[in-house]
Amino acid sequence: MSYTCFDVSIENKIAHIVMNRPEKRNSMIAEFWTELPEIIRDIDDNSKARVIVLSSTGPVFSAGIDLGMFSANNGIGGDKNIPTYGAAFQQQVLRLQDSFNAIEDCRIPVLAAIQGGCYGGGVDLITACDMRYGTEDSFITIYEIIVGMTADVGTFPRILNHLPEGLVRELAYTGRKMHANEAHDKGLFNEVYEDHETMLKSVMEIAKDIAEKPPLAVYGCKRAITYGRDHSTKDALENIAIWNMSMLIPSEMMEAMQAKGQKRPGNFSDLPKR
Repeated sequence: MSYTCFDVSIENKIAHIVMNRPEKRNSMIAEFWTELPEIIRDIDDNSKARVIVLSSTGPVFSAGIDLGMFSANNGIGGDKNIPTYGAAFQQQVLRLQDSFNAIEDCRIPVLAAIQGGCYGGGVDLITACDMRYGTEDSFITIYEIIVGMTADVGTFPRILNHLPEGLVRELAYTGRKMHANEAHDKGLFNEVYEDHETMLKSVMEIAKDIAEKPPLAVYGCKRAITYGRDHSTKDALENIAIWNMSMLIPSEMMEAMQAKGQKRPGNFSDLPKR
């Protein structure tokens, strides 16, 4: 299937989703918000891969939301029937939020590989991912303040899981750039690489390592980490006990141990389709 904003390939249980509009700085036009959750949910629901790598093309990872979507003459997304204010605006923002919720809600890990600038909506996007990797020339900027907006598609509730509150406030109030080394030092980026090619090669190796692990156990880890982040320790402990009580498969555990002992790849079942 072809998409306006993305190229999608799947190989060795790894799905690679690439933003493919470098001439437009990979800005997030109306089609972006429909295509991304469709791609993510198709991969997840149909168990097409065990890991997703999300990357981009050109010198800029993403310029963020295409401001043409908020034109006073066109309404949101170019639809004159959806005004740029009021209840209709709220409903449209909730739809945009759902596009990135699809990343956090999917059962498999999503790794973001970031080159160059990551502006506004791009920050909303990468903070919804499980891990983030950057090139030395990459940076993030909560750019909405520069254009008189408040970020509303996911940055604030998610970036606070990775950065101290005072630093988030500084980034939000000023719109300054946080460059790759600072993002790594503060814990937002897992690693920083010399260039795009080196980064993608390394991220694909990490994805390969994850894809070789038991998919149900990886799903359990993702679910438990997200649940533990959003709940008390007591609730999280009870939740993981119930999860393992319901989901542990002895044959998968035995295969994992035998594969390790025999120094061979494990033969694990994919997640069930849903």
